[in-house]
Amino acid sequence: MTTSINEQKKTRAPFRADHVGSFLRPAALKEARAKFQQGEITRDELTRVEDEEIRRLVEAQKANGLRGVTDGEFRRSWWHFDFLAGLDGIEFREGENGTRKFTGVEVRPVGIKVTGKIGYSGNHPFIDHFKKLKEIAGDDTTVKFTIPSPNLVFGRAVLETDFYDKKEDFYRDVIPAYHALIRDLYDAGCRYLQIDDTAWTSFFTEEERDRLRAEGSDPDQLIHQFADAINGAIADRPDDLLVTMHICRGNFRSTFFTSGSYEDAGKIIFGGLDVDGLFLEFDDERSGGFEPLRHVNRPDLTVVLGLVTSKHPELEDEEAIKARIREASEYLPLEQLALSPQCGFASTEEGNNLTEDEQWAKIRHVVKIAEDIWGKDTN
Repeated sequence: MTTSINEQKKTRAPFRADHVGSFLRPAALKEARAKFQQGEITRDELTRVEDEEIRRLVEAQKANGLRGVTDGEFRRSWWHFDFLAGLDGIEFREGENGTRKFTGVEVRPVGIKVTGKIGYSGNHPFIDHFKKLKEIAGDDTTVKFTIPSPNLVFGRAVLETDFYDKKEDFYRDVIPAYHALIRDLYDAGCRYLQIDDTAWTSFFTEEERDRLRAEGSDPDQLIHQFADAINGAIADRPDDLLVTMHICRGNFRSTFFTSGSYEDAGKIIFGGLDVDGLFLEFDDERSGGFEPLRHVNRPDLTVVLGLVTSKHPELEDEEAIKARIREASEYLPLEQLALSPQCGFASTEEGNNLTEDEQWAKIRHVVKIAEDIWGKDTN
């Protein structure tokens, strides 16, 4: 496989070597957050620690070969709940488990509930989070910002209001709320947005579809609502706002909550979403093969193959990863492919079961393989 085909150069995100976004929380940040929760330091003091650790993280991402940087989700406890609870009509809840059950581990008992009309009032804290990240990263650095999908409101929230008759009704208000918030992110300078969406796994197996039916939903209709939610949230976006979506099957303390191929949802995911790129989990047999990539019907869609796991520290065999990229290129041209870890390293503040040094070794592994495949300086 050549390493210098000019037409395969890619200077726009998602990059040939990219990443999903979250990183292991450093000890200083964990300590500061614990002190804040115990009332030992102020919110401003915690923010100063967050700022400093994000500054170090940005430099580490650059030093380890990444062209796009995130804040590692260092200001969040959860990849999704912190954001969703910032919308009008949605509240964070303690003491009840609103997450999926993960394999072999207990998840903190928290969740979200819809208590009124869902909306966006223009004061979401994540807007400031983005502004701080962009200020820290500087104008010469590509900044990626991650938010959970509007489908997570349907997938994770408990309905506790008479304002909606059923959870499908959330969409009439969730979509315009997201659309307005994304516009504010753009106005704040965001040009690379990633929407994280584990709810698509509801369509990957018949067991998951049966779960939807038991809850009173029709999976054959709901899958179109999922697509409409994504497309509606990003509709009429400016040409220079690049939007990607990340899909995985759960990522908590190196475990997962489901399995299944992309096949049963492939026509919609690969052929019906108006995103610019897809970050997909492909690090083990739970994700199935690359055959669903045949449903991609656009030459401008980049599929980022999550072939390097963020769940375990062992480095994958380089030649085996390259062979899998070649296999994927049988279904989608190489110039439409890229490489990343299959998920973040810390979807929650607990993080996966590896060290920071092992985390960065994984990132360098992705960069090295991408350079070998697509050429140096094209990642």
